[in-house]
Amino acid sequence: MTAPPTKTADLTIDVRDVAKTYRGKVHALRGIDLHVGRGEVFGLLGPNGAGKTTLVKILMTVISPTRCAGHMLGQPIGHKPTLGRVGYLPEHHKFPEYLTGAQVLDFYGALAGVPRGERRRRREELLDLVQMREWSHKRVKSYSKGMRQRVGVAQALMSDPELVLLDEPTDGVDPVGRRDIRNIMHELSRRGKTVFINSHLLSELEMICSRVAILVQGVVASQGTIEHLTRDQERYEIDLVLEPGTDPARIVGPLVSGPFERTDGAGAVSGRLAGGELVEIDRGMLRVGTADARRIQPIVDALRRQGVVIRSMKPVRPSLEDLFMQAVTDPNTGEVLMPGAAKGGKP
Repeated sequence: MTAPPTKTADLTIDVRDVAKTYRGKVHALRGIDLHVGRGEVFGLLGPNGAGKTTLVKILMTVISPTRCAGHMLGQPIGHKPTLGRVGYLPEHHKFPEYLTGAQVLDFYGALAGVPRGERRRRREELLDLVQMREWSHKRVKSYSKGMRQRVGVAQALMSDPELVLLDEPTDGVDPVGRRDIRNIMHELSRRGKTVFINSHLLSELEMICSRVAILVQGVVASQGTIEHLTRDQERYEIDLVLEPGTDPARIVGPLVSGPFERTDGAGAVSGRLAGGELVEIDRGMLRVGTADARRIQPIVDALRRQGVVIRSMKPVRPSLEDLFMQAVTDPNTGEVLMPGAAKGGKP
């Protein structure tokens, strides 16, 4: 886990030991620490039922936590006046179907206490931002899911908030709509807004977020920049053309500084370079545990001396999906943890 931004003043959200237990036995959240810096796009990801929406609702005081310490926008969690500085898009929002998009924005702006003249100006600006001006005088009942999401994002911005909480903003949206919403998030960050996105769409978060937290069964499994979270797992993969019957030990032996070992019955072998980096070969795929291209050059030279044909070579960094699957997989059994809130166990 990476350290949060260095100073408390740099944090928009700084919460510790957030827990929520339903009916005394279902632990939706089991002691979460979360730190979101000012002006960043932060992604909270996890499977359905992991507790993401529960956390957002606690921040918005929609539900009460079993316990919670920390601050949002410099005020204790639960401080009602602070919510006026927060824009919020719930996961399953519903707008009155008889209203037009423009009327929806005007209505929610009025609820947020935005003066009439300011509402009109912001409404027009936001309709342009979410590319809904041409549909602004059509009733919501005629909108597609993607259009409703665009208007939903716009209404979350009507009060010109410092913090924007978006719960599954691209759920059910087509690829064009998802791209447009990503662009909106980038623009908000450029304007100095803090954007907190709650989603299970990993590819979306990987493209937009500066930092992420992975939530599994009510616990933060990891938190930080994607670069930091993947740093220790970066590697080079070298695809070799091996003649039938070639013993992988012959390939790895000259590369390692010490003894190598066979890792499975299919002939896979592994060893360590002088610097400690892992080298392993399995069915013609040689993996070297380093992201430093300079460390790869002697290995390529050694392979050439052995007459080994190299088909391809590339650096590989685990994706956010790889990190997620590691987080939701039991290291002892290799089984994927069941989604949903964990029952029993330590609250």
